[in-house]
Amino acid sequence: MTQQTITVIPGDGIGPSIIDACIKVLDKAGCNFNYEYADAGLAAYEKHGELVPQKTLNLIEKNKISLKGPLTTPVGEGFTSINVTLRKKFKLYANLRPVISFKGTRARYENIDILTIRENTEGMYSGLGQTVSADGETAEALSLVTREGAERIVEFAYQTAIKEGRKKVTAVHKANILKSTSGLFLKVAREVASRYPEIESTEMIVDNCCMQLVMNPEQFDVIVTTNLFGDILSDLCAGLVGGLGMAPGANIGQDCAIFEAVHGSAPDIAGKNLANPTSVILAAIQMLEYMGKNDKAALIRNAITDVIESGDRTTRDLGGEHGTTDFTEALLERL
Repeated sequence: MTQQTITVIPGDGIGPSIIDACIKVLDKAGCNFNYEYADAGLAAYEKHGELVPQKTLNLIEKNKISLKGPLTTPVGEGFTSINVTLRKKFKLYANLRPVISFKGTRARYENIDILTIRENTEGMYSGLGQTVSADGETAEALSLVTREGAERIVEFAYQTAIKEGRKKVTAVHKANILKSTSGLFLKVAREVASRYPEIESTEMIVDNCCMQLVMNPEQFDVIVTTNLFGDILSDLCAGLVGGLGMAPGANIGQDCAIFEAVHGSAPDIAGKNLANPTSVILAAIQMLEYMGKNDKAALIRNAITDVIESGDRTTRDLGGEHGTTDFTEALLERL
């Protein structure tokens, strides 16, 4: 059987340490991948003078599947978000951010299982029309929503719901105010919903959705929304299950996918063996499911569940007193 090659982007700050932990877990689970490493972010900028070198883009294009640690885009003019660049370059139109409750975390809720599906290339993050007046007093940006983009992401949401055995899809919008862009998204979402009578379809204005997520999150199953709203809501959902350290992310395109830890590079704890690698390991589980390796995905998920629930060598954010290597060792023992 041909060995699958994965492009691995360690990233910045705590990225290399949590990616290393993740690779050890994948290997211990018997995934038998081949890895090609690539630079991006500040680490790449310091070495190559580019945030995303052409060699990295070539490897992503060649291998089609990538595992990525957190990247830092320098603050200031002249630097485009690396994540936005990768999503647009490889047409990664769907962003999947699942959050699931794990017993043993400090989360406020116990029965959360929400999947936020976010349009990943349009909306306010399209990068279009960004201008600042010469006197610095006025700034503008353009939000682009197309029928094609809206239909593609909503269709993806319903197909994913069916594939995962989910029962309900909530389209989140602001069509009462943003009547053109959000209005088009909502109109298309209603059209797509009509094709899936077996799935319960609801719609919700984004501000109400935020309140409902805090007050009664169990009502949600799949959320589908536009780029900016999805960015905000998915972080809110992460807060329901213990924070960004428990939240993975997948960026899916037609023939290419990037799986990532969604939290920052945490330079303040880099090199101190303190980081929780769960986010990127959960992203690797998404990667395995995407590849049809559901048995390996379940094996790793069970190991994570047992370690966190038992409190065996957990990291500080999980209420423990251990670091990355101890937590990883606990996972490896179970595998």
